[in-house]
Amino acid sequence: MRILVWQWGRRGAGPLFAMRLAEALRSVPGTEVILSLAAGAEILQAEAAPYCDLPVDTYTGAASYVWKLLQTPRVVTGLIRRIRALKPDIAICAMPGPLDLLHLAALRRLRIPLVVMVHDADRHPGDGYPLLMALQRQLVRRADTVVALSNHVASRLVEQGAVDHGRLFVQRIPPLVFGPLPPPPRAHGGAPRLLFFGRLLPYKGLNLLQAAMRELQPACSWVLRVVGTGPESTDLDALGAIPGVTVENRWVPDSEIGALIAWADILVLPYLEASQSGVAPTAIAAGRIVVGTRVGGLAEQLGNERLARLCEPNAASLAAALRELLRELPRATFPQPTDPRRNWEEFARELLDHVAQPVLADDLGSVPETLLGRGIVAGQESGANTGTTPSS
Repeated sequence: MRILVWQWGRRGAGPLFAMRLAEALRSVPGTEVILSLAAGAEILQAEAAPYCDLPVDTYTGAASYVWKLLQTPRVVTGLIRRIRALKPDIAICAMPGPLDLLHLAALRRLRIPLVVMVHDADRHPGDGYPLLMALQRQLVRRADTVVALSNHVASRLVEQGAVDHGRLFVQRIPPLVFGPLPPPPRAHGGAPRLLFFGRLLPYKGLNLLQAAMRELQPACSWVLRVVGTGPESTDLDALGAIPGVTVENRWVPDSEIGALIAWADILVLPYLEASQSGVAPTAIAAGRIVVGTRVGGLAEQLGNERLARLCEPNAASLAAALRELLRELPRATFPQPTDPRRNWEEFARELLDHVAQPVLADDLGSVPETLLGRGIVAGQESGANTGTTPSS
């Protein structure tokens, strides 16, 4: 089976997720994988850049995005020609983006079944593309199979009317991998190190974090780094004014993420809302403790993790959870992390269990109908596998 995996973002988690998915699918016997990334993707400039079979010129800003849309007939025709030459049996969108409907048009012309992996069902406050969720819903409605990366996301997609149960199933997001496994927490021998890493936006709970750290301030010796990119805000100013806290409002390239997570003992996720978290499984795979709020998909994602602690989305509960962890940290023992490649290989096999057999058994003209009825949503099963086995 020849599988086309694509993600046309230029930087961030999307291209990296697509690369790891392609690598994992190649580990499944009988598969060949075609990877399509934006020609300007950050990971293609890295020293260990993946081979990209189908690089696509995308856009560099709002003006070039509009210009690309104005060229839709030419772009789609070119995609049809290039995809036909690669002869994929099925296409997987690793993370939706603004130009995916153009790709969909080419795939539909070639009668290639489409699988869409959905990370978020709703736009978070401050997200950069206001129309992205509307575009995503159009893509999801036209997909043959939809993979939601948490039950929370699956439920929201059904509530929105974007997908029916028959085309939908749930898989847990595997950890992204950034270099070799680091030493265990506290190996540095200094004060406990806390890290907030991600977009510096209000829904990430920056106000909750700064209130919690003020409660901790008199009682504990610790350091906290707040690292990510976002608009300047009073919450960031308040965090930066707390002794022991440093704020680094900057883009973190993929090459630095492994060292950043290795620096920390505890990752703090004080979110006010969340579909699920890519940071959480990545931190746990690196042997780090994760403290997260009980919101959205975080509870199902972290509830059974030995290295995770859940709290309520308020400053008092977060402060109490951190205070307890800081007391326990000097005496804590940490389980040996598992090889993240195993998580990805399991993820790839589960995915193909749901989508591959109909493609192999039927001619492409009947694939959309035969894929129906194999989905799972919110723990309701219509097949042999619930797709909710913990993978981090």
